[in-house]
Amino acid sequence: METKESSKKIKESEISEVASRIWNLSKDRLLINLRFLDVALASLSFQPRQQSNQVCCDVNAPQRAVIYYDPMVVVRLYKKNPANVTRLYLHILLHCIFNHAYKYDSVEQELWDVAVDMAVENAAIDLKLSGFETAGDAQRREVLAQWKARVGTLTAERIYRSLKSDRLGVTELLELGSLFERDVHEGWGPAETLEVTAAQWKKISERIKAELKSFSEDKTDDKSILQNLEEATQEKYDYGSFLRKFSVSGEDIQINDDEFDYVYYTYGLSLYGNLPLVEPLEYKDVNKIKEFVVAIDTSGSCRGTVVQAFLNKTYSILKSSENFFRKVNIHIIQCDSEVRRDTKITSDEEFETFMREGQLEGFGSTDFRPVFSYVDRAIERGEFENLKGLIYFTDGYGVFPEHKPAHNYDTAFVFLEDDYEKPPIPPWAMKLVLPVEDLEENGGEST
Repeated sequence: METKESSKKIKESEISEVASRIWNLSKDRLLINLRFLDVALASLSFQPRQQSNQVCCDVNAPQRAVIYYDPMVVVRLYKKNPANVTRLYLHILLHCIFNHAYKYDSVEQELWDVAVDMAVENAAIDLKLSGFETAGDAQRREVLAQWKARVGTLTAERIYRSLKSDRLGVTELLELGSLFERDVHEGWGPAETLEVTAAQWKKISERIKAELKSFSEDKTDDKSILQNLEEATQEKYDYGSFLRKFSVSGEDIQINDDEFDYVYYTYGLSLYGNLPLVEPLEYKDVNKIKEFVVAIDTSGSCRGTVVQAFLNKTYSILKSSENFFRKVNIHIIQCDSEVRRDTKITSDEEFETFMREGQLEGFGSTDFRPVFSYVDRAIERGEFENLKGLIYFTDGYGVFPEHKPAHNYDTAFVFLEDDYEKPPIPPWAMKLVLPVEDLEENGGEST
């Protein structure tokens, strides 16, 4: 005779089978409508967890991320509206390809949860796919439109920064989270395999981005997925390491322990009392920053506080003795549509004076060309011996030179944050995007 326990297990097995079929149907719908997600979809696996009453994704699995789910939850969602499970599937998948899980240990998690859920729901809604509508989408659209007017492109980073600065009340934050939440972020955060899985998903994201660009060429709707992918795949650099690319070799006054023989030194002291046979060298060949140009876009679109924060960050790195020669030749050029001021810095003390007393000038339109013409003429006048590079801090909206500078120095355009709509920089220049958080540190030395 069948026991209650065995009957319960049979029922659970049947529900699990139904839930598994629902996931497969949802996967098929996504593949039919969004073919560029094929590799990402193949990178997810499923594992039922009876009576857990939730759905979550463990991104730390070494080969494929695992979606743990309560089969009953999946069946209930599907009975209400088949699109519920498809949107849940897409929601989790977008978290993975946008690399949201891999910052979980470096953010305020409560705010990050809300920000990433808003970003993926915005991307899903903006796809405008027939049959993907779920309850609450009308309200979500309304809220997202308000946020778009406030922060611009709705990526997780931008929403998170706004949440962090605005500090919503507990009730308002909970309501916002409840409106956009579909999964639980239980499987997020640091683990031994975290670095490996992050690299795996970044490769998938790069491939999707390439395919999506061609897929979206004939579409006129908002490309929210592509905007978030640009953020997810964006290379992050340490600004201190980046500045050191412009260093040159030279002699600096310091004890050179590498070329000092302690044997002869101590032998002389023991033989003659206070007379060493050799003295340590008082100079050393080192690579440090000696000559370069910092160009500042002082057009109306670049806020003075942002420019000041960038200069503070640059100065805090350069003033370190390990980066800075005692005598330098650094030019800080302020420019909008023309060169407004060139401040020459030859020592740490002059840099300090500029940081304390310097004033920004300009605030007109943006044209990058005058700075390069000005620097080329300065080189021809002999104002630089061996200029290694020019760093241009800007919002990116301006007229770029058509050709690489005539003289052999590297150029880097530095942006505070990347904008999907920004024009691409010339192929002969480097690009660096500084996270807002880097400038908010306001100056401790970059690590």
